[in-house]
Amino acid sequence: RDTALQPLFKTSSSCSKVGDPRPGQPYKGGDFCAFLPDNREGRKTAMLLKKAFERGLTFQIKSCNGEERVTWGLIPHKTSWDGGKARNGYPDAQYLREVGTVL
Repeated sequence: RDTALQPLFKTSSSCSKVGDPRPGQPYKGGDFCAFLPDNREGRKTAMLLKKAFERGLTFQIKSCNGEERVTWGLIPHKTSWDGGKARNGYPDAQYLREVGTVL
């Protein structure tokens, strides 16, 4: 396989705020991993993803089986080594262009 960057996001459990689906309710955090190519475009995308994370755009709180939890937001991420585009699999030749458009 090609060399890849592997950003890891850790979110804490907390209480939701105004603007979340159920303000004041506790939610469960988690660890989230993604994959990017380790090249110039991949590193540029990693910096844009970092800015999106810092601005609170990477994740959202959703109700899942009666429990509030942090999930991926609308920014696409490659979260698996395989499975192809349909399963967020890495690599995907179109991904950097697509995520760049979203960012």
